[in-house]
Parts: sequence; structure tokens; C-alpha cells
Amino acid sequence: MSEPRLDVVVPVYSGWEHVEACLRALEAQTLPVNVFVVDDASPDDTADRIAAAFPGATLLRNPRNSGFATSCNNGIRAGSAPYVVLLNSDVVAVPEMAAVIVEQFESADERAGSLSPVLRDRAGAVDAYGTCADPTLAGFVRWHGARTLPEASDEISPRNLGPYGALAAYRRSALTEVGLLDENFFMYGEELELSIRLAAAGWTSIALPLVLGSHIGGASAGVESPRQRYLSGFGRAYTLRVYGVLRSRHALRALATEAIVVGARLLQRRDVDSVRGRLAGWRAAAHVPRRPRPLTGLDETVTFIQSLRMRSPGYWRDLASSAVERTPPGGHPADRR
Repeated sequence: MSEPRLDVVVPVYSGWEHVEACLRALEAQTLPVNVFVVDDASPDDTADRIAAAFPGATLLRNPRNSGFATSCNNGIRAGSAPYVVLLNSDVVAVPEMAAVIVEQFESADERAGSLSPVLRDRAGAVDAYGTCADPTLAGFVRWHGARTLPEASDEISPRNLGPYGALAAYRRSALTEVGLLDENFFMYGEELELSIRLAAAGWTSIALPLVLGSHIGGASAGVESPRQRYLSGFGRAYTLRVYGVLRSRHALRALATEAIVVGARLLQRRDVDSVRGRLAGWRAAAHVPRRPRPLTGLDETVTFIQSLRMRSPGYWRDLASSAVERTPPGGHPADRR
């Protein structure tokens, strides 16, 4: 038998009940895959249970808790297949996930470096359909919270920049060219930064309107937990400095956006964690070489007001409900499994 064409890397930090369901789904793939589970120094017996229950998977154990980016990179380096999927341990993939991803890459242009499928959440709404970024490099999860995707979703929404980290597919040669995830990120924002680097190097991302998995979300850091807010703030400030946004023609817009977003959080929620995270991210980027801004991939049409509205939890839901849907017979592809 030929070697699998796809490596699936699953970073793990406790949460056995989610991990087990995730790995069972990978065992049930219609196309065989190499599975690399990277345990990030779980404080319980999750790693031992994985070793006992899934002998077919390659288990890597980080000596210390190093974060999502480092764990993913360790798994990527352990494999050699031409395509790689980074899969959160709280995502259950559909049985056809591997077959669809391999087929899409092998039929696409050779400069298609990543693939962005649709993820559903536990309630059946869209959890993500890739990510996008405005001119200040602020990133957003596309169509989060929408009940369905309009047929012409790519035409009426900010265009796809790259995949969402919970289920992100890459061509290995693209990663070899631009480098893996930036390990200065512990968690949150690392997949956006990688997408920016790929776009700057001329790689594109396939936006695939098919549901390839379901996502629980927040299983590692907690939804809107202080830890999550800190790490998200870190990623935002780090990206601003590494890409020299505050020295560009978008500096005033970026500063105004940050003032509004951070000020609102401080006033409404007394949220100092996102401020602390931003300060730490800015300091961490001080000695990192500046990186080139991509010439394509960013959506320069996203306005200042629109980017603020995109931070609202109901933005994509409202956009989907207001769009004119021309649903083809059999339903929209994003509703199929």
C-alpha cells in the first residue's frame, strides 16, 4: 500500500472526552491518514490513555507546556506527507475530510498553499469558513454564527485569506517555503499570521464551501476567559509590530480601532487582560525582524466602520439573513456533509 498523502496533527492538552471523539473520527476516514498527536504536557493521564486506545497514532509528548503553535510545529516536523491538516482536539471530522482535502489540493493550482473548509458548531451554526483580514491586519473568523451560507458568500463578504486554526489544511511545500507557525504565539492569532506570510509569498487559499467537521470551541482556554483575552491581545499587538502597521498609511486607522476596542472593553467589562496581552505582544515583537505586507489576500475594501461591526457577535448571522439566497437543488454545498 502507498503511504498516506495527508498528515493530521492534533495538539492536545487534557480533555480526554473530546480527544477520544476526535481520534475516533480520524480512524473512520475513508482515506487513510497519518495521525500525529502532540500532548502539550497535559496535567492528567490523557497522554497515557491516548497511547493505550490509539496505538496506530504517533504520540509525541512535549516536555513542558509550550502552546498550540509549538505543538503543531512538532507534529508537522514529525511527518512527511505532501499535505498537512492541523486539527483541534475538540473537532470531529466528517469521514470524507481527508479524501476531500487531498482531492482539492491535487486538482488545484500548485500555488494553492492552504485550504479553508466550513466548520459547524454544536448548535449547527457556522463556526468558521476561513479567516479574513482588513487593511490593518485585524483578523476575523468568516461567517461565525451564521445559520447558513448564502450561495454567493465569497462575493458579499470579506474574501478568504486563509484557514481557521481549528481545522486548517496546508500544502507542505508552502510551509517549507515560508516557515511553520510562529512560536512566539502561545495560542490565538498564529494561523492568521501564517496566512499573512503565505499571502506575502504569493500563495493562495482555497475557500471550500463544504462542512468538514464540527467544533466544540473553547475547550483549551475557555470561551472569553481571561486567558483567552490575554492571548488574543498578545497576538494582535505582536502582528501590528511585526508587520509595521503603525508605520504604514493605515497607522491612524489601526490606532483608532485599538483605542475603541480596548477602551470599550475597559469601560464595559473592566477587561485589563486584553491590555496586558497587548503590552506583552508588543514587547515580544521588539526584536523580531519586520515582515513584508502581502500585496494580495488582504481585503482592502473593508471599511473602518465595517471592521468595527465585524467584531459584533451577530454580524455574520445578520449578514447571512439579509443576503438574497439562491439555493440550488439539494441545498447549499456548505449544508452537505
